[in-house]
Amino acid sequence: MGRITEDLIRRNSEHNDCVIFSLEELSLHQQEIERLEHIDKWCRDLKILYLQNNLIGKIENVSKLKKLEYLNLALNNIEKIENLEGCEGLTKLDLTVNFIGELSSVKTLGHNIHLKELFLMGNPCADFDGYRQFVVATLQQLKWLDGKEIERSERIQALQNFPVIEQQIREQEEAYCLKRAKDKEEAQRKLREEDENEAKERSHSVFEGQSPFSGEHKDHVQEGQEGEYNQKRFKDNEDDLEFWNKPSLFTPESRLETLRHMEKQRKDQEKLSGKKKKVKPPRILITEDGKVLNVNDPKLDFSLEDDEKRHQIILDLAVYRYMDTSLIDVDVQPTYVRVMVKGKPFQLVLPAEVKPDSSSAKRSQTTGHLVICMPKVDEVITGWRQTSESGTSPSDSSREHTNQRTPPALRAPPVTGSLSSFLTEDPGGASRMPSERSSAPVTGGVPSSIWDKALVISVLPSNAQSRAFRLSFHLS
Repeated sequence: MGRITEDLIRRNSEHNDCVIFSLEELSLHQQEIERLEHIDKWCRDLKILYLQNNLIGKIENVSKLKKLEYLNLALNNIEKIENLEGCEGLTKLDLTVNFIGELSSVKTLGHNIHLKELFLMGNPCADFDGYRQFVVATLQQLKWLDGKEIERSERIQALQNFPVIEQQIREQEEAYCLKRAKDKEEAQRKLREEDENEAKERSHSVFEGQSPFSGEHKDHVQEGQEGEYNQKRFKDNEDDLEFWNKPSLFTPESRLETLRHMEKQRKDQEKLSGKKKKVKPPRILITEDGKVLNVNDPKLDFSLEDDEKRHQIILDLAVYRYMDTSLIDVDVQPTYVRVMVKGKPFQLVLPAEVKPDSSSAKRSQTTGHLVICMPKVDEVITGWRQTSESGTSPSDSSREHTNQRTPPALRAPPVTGSLSSFLTEDPGGASRMPSERSSAPVTGGVPSSIWDKALVISVLPSNAQSRAFRLSFHLS
């Protein structure tokens, strides 16, 4: 038996991006729904509602749908027209093939002043003498009844004969109500008998304790069990054939009985064949050898941008606009990013290593998109410091103070010993005089001429770069 749930409505509202509060059209036909509920709270803007071919026994919980224009309740178990006064915009109502026997209940539709079309064919009341004249005279706003246009002369004649027709309709309704009471008693008696028979069969099977279909399903069935299996299957086929060949009245109870029989047949078939619901295996996000997989279970559109200017990677994920942010979970790792959307994983391998601690996730208030900014890991070569063998002097402390103000990428270690062996020949090939070397200002224990060469490392050609790196390595 089906029920109206939020998940059911969302699955049938894909045309509206699965947003239910702004739905204008909803189709819930052939869902085995027994009760009309929740729609007036979740879908206030509905204009068209299809509920045909279900098992709804009463019209209820639709009075708050002020914008509803078309309601289709054909092929249900409705016995009375009621609770539609609040549907102020209703223009078309379809109640074809139901069990409406109280024709006088159409008077409640007098409050629906915009109602133009009404379908009541296939109901017991449609067989009453004077049925059409009664409806035409009662609902003067109607333009069409059962697909046939109401002419002005027909309405005038119906109004003239209304007192007599109303008396006839009342008498026929009373006779139908007595007949329905007997049908309900008969249906309840049959239901009690079926419940008793099922209880006896259940107790008999438990007493024998030899059911090959209880417990775990065995791979190899013994010969005796195979014979019992075939016998039970043959008996079920005979019972099924007898059920469908047995004549029955067309009543709400018979429709419910048919549905219960079909459900029982389906369960027995699953039990006999040993079928069990297959449990969906968990989604593999990382393989056993550590390989990260790209996964998009929510089936969301996305874009991945490598922003060289800001030195970061930007992921734009098209999350549903009206989805609650509490249903989204973001996990940024150095080599991949994972987003859980309503429990469904979205995982993407990143083209470069990022900093998870410095990453940020924001959501757009207009589009609902999730934007994740992930700064890339910096590749900066920093120098390393050697400890001087000599004792600490005031000049050493001043050199350390100067080095602390120097950018990290250009910091050079203090040099011990004489610099004359390093400055005898310039890396460019020119020789320098000792007087020139002695007059060079010293920064952090290294002449400024050497710092100038260190600054040129990033712009020199390949051969010059290798020579400059050799100079730095030699100095260290």
